[in-house]
Amino acid sequence: MTWTAQDIPLQTGRRVLITGANSGVGFHAALELARRGAEIILPARSEDKAMDAVRRIQLEVSEARLVPAVLDLASQASVRAFARFVDQRFPGPSIDMLINNAGVMAVPKRELTPDGFERQFATNFLGPFALTALIFPHLKSQPGTRIVTLASEVVHRGRIEFDNLQSERNYVPLYGTYSQSKLADLIFALELQRRLEAAGSPIASLGAHPGIAITNLQSNMTGFYKLIGPLFTPLVGQSAAQGALPELFAATSPVAKPGGYYGPDGAKERKGYPAPARVPDAAKDASVARRLWMAAEQLTGVTFGLAATS
Repeated sequence: MTWTAQDIPLQTGRRVLITGANSGVGFHAALELARRGAEIILPARSEDKAMDAVRRIQLEVSEARLVPAVLDLASQASVRAFARFVDQRFPGPSIDMLINNAGVMAVPKRELTPDGFERQFATNFLGPFALTALIFPHLKSQPGTRIVTLASEVVHRGRIEFDNLQSERNYVPLYGTYSQSKLADLIFALELQRRLEAAGSPIASLGAHPGIAITNLQSNMTGFYKLIGPLFTPLVGQSAAQGALPELFAATSPVAKPGGYYGPDGAKERKGYPAPARVPDAAKDASVARRLWMAAEQLTGVTFGLAATS
């Protein structure tokens, strides 16, 4: 299958909320959805970054309908402030698609957020979890409404360590803390679909990953990876525009399945065109998913109102 941005169905009349759309694969996902007629709610960590993305998209799509906003997923206060913005600007069930795209990768040293959470776990998982719960009442309860959460090709190296969720016992930037946070994202996407089905909701939850995409996420690399990254990544990876295709496929394709997980179809899912991705065994354990969900609710203080499945 060679699915490209040209295959995105028309999105006229649909409203999309996509985090991290000011750079990388998120920017290209927002750009392509704008081309197809969607209205894009485009939050970034600062107003300047959001407005810069708006200007760059409008250079390509002059008629694009874009709503800039401020959201820092590392801050639970910011997540709640953004949710209040959505409450006021788009009351009621008014959103057709939520794409949890934003994230950070391989922060060199363990950092704590204002909430006292480890930064990667907070930004990549706890922030999107709370955001999805708070935005959930605004999602249209009808077929075609989708929640897409980005994981990573490193989920196969991740483990959920409930005694080390905040990396307080051991901090390994990439193949430790980061991979755990992205595995948590995939577990969340799959568990959310189970709960949606159990509740009889027509809303679909899917996961996706961009493979190895050339973005500013690599800026945090240190040591050996920083040395080889500029040479290695272009050889085995792909552009940010190509890396955006799996999440766009999950978000828009009529053949993308609820509870599906999509990534590039090339060797080791590093690059290529969208295709079903391999789900690690660690993401299939429903008991782990329920425990992680409970931990996220306890840490964020935010609940969905979607019951766990048996």
